[in-house]
Amino acid sequence: MSQSKQNFIVQKWVTALSVILFLLKITAYYLTDSLAILSDALESIVNIVAGFIGLYSLYVASKPRDEDHPYGHGKAAFVSAAAEGSLIIAAGILIIYETIVNMLANHTVQQLDQGMWLVGATAVLNYFAGAICIKIGKKNKSLALESSGKHLQIDTCSTVGVLMAIALMYLTHLYWIDKVIAFILSGWIMYNGYTILRKSLAGIMDEADEQMLKEFIQVLETNKKTNWIDLHNLRVIKYGDLLHIDCHLTLPWYLNIHEAHVEIDELSNLIKTNFGDAIELFVHTDGCLNFSCAICTKKDCTVRTQPFQQQLDWTIENVVSNQKHSLAKQV
Repeated sequence: MSQSKQNFIVQKWVTALSVILFLLKITAYYLTDSLAILSDALESIVNIVAGFIGLYSLYVASKPRDEDHPYGHGKAAFVSAAAEGSLIIAAGILIIYETIVNMLANHTVQQLDQGMWLVGATAVLNYFAGAICIKIGKKNKSLALESSGKHLQIDTCSTVGVLMAIALMYLTHLYWIDKVIAFILSGWIMYNGYTILRKSLAGIMDEADEQMLKEFIQVLETNKKTNWIDLHNLRVIKYGDLLHIDCHLTLPWYLNIHEAHVEIDELSNLIKTNFGDAIELFVHTDGCLNFSCAICTKKDCTVRTQPFQQQLDWTIENVVSNQKHSLAKQV
């Protein structure tokens, strides 16, 4: 099964689960009249809307490239995550509004024991569903699926907070706790909505993902071949599930076109082994120059003009630079 198809199937189950959890929470609210439970239920409405948005974005992102979208439709996943983050923030604001209105109305809560059982069931389901989404989203490098999983686990955290508040109210009869928990939840919800929105906007703007670059460069550094003398001008851009990679690879100048292509194939296979098949790789090959000898570890080179001095480690700082490397200077 392809990554895109797997992501789509998982998102369908997440969307269906969101509907079921909302019905359970809204039932708990009508039983208890608790603002804290209402806050949790309102976030579940966002889960449902976000689930359908995520479902549509994964459908669009899985479509092949065409003349109008030469890099594919993967950016739809970022738009989905941005919408989801915005909806989470909106839910937090709505919770604050409802809490203030009900503070003025002096409402009371009831049947807390029944509400606890229903809300507890939603917490368990949310946690495991979120864990599955995050695991598959990371494996398939799907921001939309990761966002859905994170949203579900955020929902789990807020639900646990609600359960604690209900238990405390049940034991102490201090019903003002309900309003305090609602305020705290709204702040937590809005903060997490901001983090999802921030990450999606970074993707839309092609902001460098430093953590992904570190992992990417570490794989290359650990497995680099003797003929891979230098790597520079590395760019990694994420289009949904697709990684678009540009780089300049310095090879021995005397390799013919076929031999250079073999080296590029080995680089491509290494990347696909570690980061999946959804890779679009463009490599510009440079022939080594005299100053390259000082960092070249090739022992059987018959055209070496300078002795080997020191191996240059590949790091973010020197690999993303648009300059060939030498020990003395960058040119």
